[in-house]
Amino acid sequence: MHPDLDRILLTEEQIITRVRELGAEISRDYEGERLLMVSVLKGSVVFMADLMRTVTVSAGIDFMSISSYGMGDKTSGVVKIMKDMDQSVEGKHVLIVEDILDSGMTLRYIMNLMEARNPASIEICTLLDKPERRAPGVDVKCRYIGFTIPDAFVVGYGLDYAEKYRNLPYIGVLSPLVYG
Repeated sequence: MHPDLDRILLTEEQIITRVRELGAEISRDYEGERLLMVSVLKGSVVFMADLMRTVTVSAGIDFMSISSYGMGDKTSGVVKIMKDMDQSVEGKHVLIVEDILDSGMTLRYIMNLMEARNPASIEICTLLDKPERRAPGVDVKCRYIGFTIPDAFVVGYGLDYAEKYRNLPYIGVLSPLVYG
């Protein structure tokens, strides 16, 4: 375990197993359809890479980069597009792949943006859901959830704090001594 962590929340084995289950579920739900998987950079890139290898239907990929945190540990509430997608979503079945559903503000913004672009359908797949952190009045429907976790600052498997810890193969709870 990394010395900056209080504990490991999800092991590498737990994550691999759940990603395979999600891939099988997505493959069943989109059988016969062409899917466009959209990764929200940077946090979801590890999850997206593993997930797309488990999906058996025809699937394209694209990327968006959204900022709402800066270098802090809480959302600023201001969502900024750093990089938009390279292709149109019009008429396509879109699956937004996210690392963590926290306040819901960023995902609500992305959903509104995508809905205005006229996809055939749009769903969310998040590795982690933190329902205790949902902002009041923010309603985000997430079809695919890897794990529901408590309100803790987590890193690893793509999730970071100040661009550190993304490469950990597991998800751990960061010590408040590091970010406090």
